[in-house]
Amino acid sequence: MDLKCIFSLAILVSQISLSSTQNVNVVIQGATSISETDDNFVCATLDWWPTEKCNYNQCPWGKAGLLNLDLKKKGLINAIKAFNPLRIKVGGSLQDQVVYGVGGVKNCPNFMKNEDSLFGFSQGCLPMERWDELNKIFNQTGVKVTFGLNALLGRNRSQIEKGLWVGDWKSQNARDFMKYTVSKGYKVDSYEFGNQLSGSGMGLSVEAEQYGKDIVVLKNLVKELHPDPKTQPKVLGPSGYYDEKWFNSFLEVSGHDVVDGVTHHIYNLGPGDDPNMITKIQDPSYLNQVAQTYKGVLNIVNKFKPQSGAWVSESGGALHGGAKDLSPTFADGFWYLDQLGMASTYNHKVFCRQTLIGGNYALLNTTTSIPNPDYYGALLWHRLIGSTVLAITQESNPNLRVYAHCAKKKPGISIIFINLSKDSSFNVTLSNYEHQSRNSRSTDVAKPEFRGSKDREEYHLAALAGNIQGQIVLLNDVPMVPTETFDIPTMEPKHVNASTPISIAAHSIVYVTIRDFQAPACA
Repeated sequence: MDLKCIFSLAILVSQISLSSTQNVNVVIQGATSISETDDNFVCATLDWWPTEKCNYNQCPWGKAGLLNLDLKKKGLINAIKAFNPLRIKVGGSLQDQVVYGVGGVKNCPNFMKNEDSLFGFSQGCLPMERWDELNKIFNQTGVKVTFGLNALLGRNRSQIEKGLWVGDWKSQNARDFMKYTVSKGYKVDSYEFGNQLSGSGMGLSVEAEQYGKDIVVLKNLVKELHPDPKTQPKVLGPSGYYDEKWFNSFLEVSGHDVVDGVTHHIYNLGPGDDPNMITKIQDPSYLNQVAQTYKGVLNIVNKFKPQSGAWVSESGGALHGGAKDLSPTFADGFWYLDQLGMASTYNHKVFCRQTLIGGNYALLNTTTSIPNPDYYGALLWHRLIGSTVLAITQESNPNLRVYAHCAKKKPGISIIFINLSKDSSFNVTLSNYEHQSRNSRSTDVAKPEFRGSKDREEYHLAALAGNIQGQIVLLNDVPMVPTETFDIPTMEPKHVNASTPISIAAHSIVYVTIRDFQAPACA
């Protein structure tokens, strides 16, 4: 056989092996849960950025900021309504430059470009007329609102340390804003204090001890204006990048029963113009690195035991508006849905996606409000995945990411499979693994392969024509496109014979609900 033939044969063999199907057994430990999320775990943000906000020689915000977004867009309203309810966090980088146009504030200007100011913009203002309009859509669509408060009011730049802001927080403007909100009967689920001022911050910061003292002031203010504990908004903080020493000091100073939820931000894909991001997003070892942050926050939470646990209150994957050619595409779901799974296993209660609309990382197209692929992945999670998290074991292939929860609608369990590989598909069988105690001696009982008697409900998400950097997602081979009246398309499962393995195609994301899987933790 000549060299040319050998070379051709080698290519053929490699192609056959590259498009292989692997058999995988996933063991689900259904006896006990490992963590709990909030029922409204999936969350999205609305940001303050004006149209003039630009990064990487592009300006992706359009009219999607809190002050200029068209709140009457049918597509926007229907996209929010579909969650029934969606948790929305109002906030972002400019929130510490927002004053509220109420009480003693008579002049209420818009943000203006100013290179000498923080983040390149002057101070801005939220008119109460706009707050009324926002609450109209929140009420209309059943939103659970988290509002990010300005934590820099009253502070000044340090004359000694660059980027440090010093002095006590002045709460009067926040008080007036909250009083107005209460007087109108608007419901705020939680108030978050400041944005990215922890540790070294994003070019500006506040010392942990000062921040801890100030959040006590906020907590007392919330208690005063909401005396009924049943309707009292939660107080969250510090809403920044995790810094162990800073977070520890902050929570020690604030003390117990002040901070209801410890919030932090995740942007583990780095700058939005990174040409290697498509590789990162499919690399299991790279995705695993952020687990150290989740562990660190979980340790802090276990130490101080805040009522509402840990939250990711902002995460867009890629920094500075996201990655133009990646964030709004199917491929971003490999990162995003894996983050939802990972955060939930580390006992995080809420995960807020930056953003609902605005920037390249939005769940909805900034101009049209048509959903990007990640919207459908998030909606399926919200509808299918319950709050009780189960432990799983899968050692066959790191490219297959698996997370299991009790089903949102009982009975049964719901599982998400994320296949990062472009070459390998998987046939998955399940086993149930229970920890039992007999006569005070612990024994581990590995049950045989699960054989269900009822059909499984399966939702297979894939990219149109296999183009993972495209913006059309298929659900069970049907393109997900809103109707002519901007209604979100129906998302029906396919019913699959329980005796067959679960088939996970290359570069796909699959949700599976199994109604007759016996998991005592889900009873």
